[in-house]
Amino acid sequence: MIAALFTHRQYLRSELLRTLRNRRLFIFSLIFPLVLFYVIAGPNRHDHSLAHTGIPATLYFMVSISSFGTMTAMLSAGARIAAERSTGWNRQLRISPLTARDYFRAKIVTAYLVAIASILLLYGAGISLGVSLSIGRSAGMFVHVLIGLVPLAALGVLLGHLMPYDSTGPVIGGTTALLALLSGTWFPIPDHGFVHDLALQLPPYYLVQAGRIGTGAQAWGAHGWVILGAWTAVLTLLARRAYLRDTGRPR
Repeated sequence: MIAALFTHRQYLRSELLRTLRNRRLFIFSLIFPLVLFYVIAGPNRHDHSLAHTGIPATLYFMVSISSFGTMTAMLSAGARIAAERSTGWNRQLRISPLTARDYFRAKIVTAYLVAIASILLLYGAGISLGVSLSIGRSAGMFVHVLIGLVPLAALGVLLGHLMPYDSTGPVIGGTTALLALLSGTWFPIPDHGFVHDLALQLPPYYLVQAGRIGTGAQAWGAHGWVILGAWTAVLTLLARRAYLRDTGRPR
């Protein structure tokens, strides 16, 4: 037990250090959303009712781009996993006492740290352009966003074990763009129709709804909790199977 605990701590520490040294990850998960926010929200910082919604443009784009940044951070875990597979690192795990649970924990913790950093940077950027939120609304938005990211963390791990390393850029970029489009990140989802019905069945929609708490909207209801729970369970099971297959461990 002591050896396993030590190995888990070593692996988590290694993951954190590798994440901090990954320049590409920081550019696309932290710097790019930040630049995107200033480019879009900066020219509209004096618009206090975007498209006559009563929501300041800076606040609207802050929460929207925050959703995009956190999705990118969570799915980028897949790129790091694919890189490990390409170098044979996953095969080394076969001879270690590291469990699948410890492996997932390390991947998800590091992905969450990047996502939280993205949120905080964008909140700071919003404040610099005049966004003002109450502590209660900010806390509610932050907590719901963290919950909404859980199934996306499992999806990132799953993608990492399914795609070859040279395909990580197009796959993760394309997946993030598609999820952002279907979740209402860039524009409101219609009140009815196929796109509306599809969005309601996807976890990213509720992640965006969590961000909308900052604009005065309500958090998701019972249906949202069911969707998030179901997708988390399914994606976690698939990710675990993919990991066990890669490492050659018994199920």
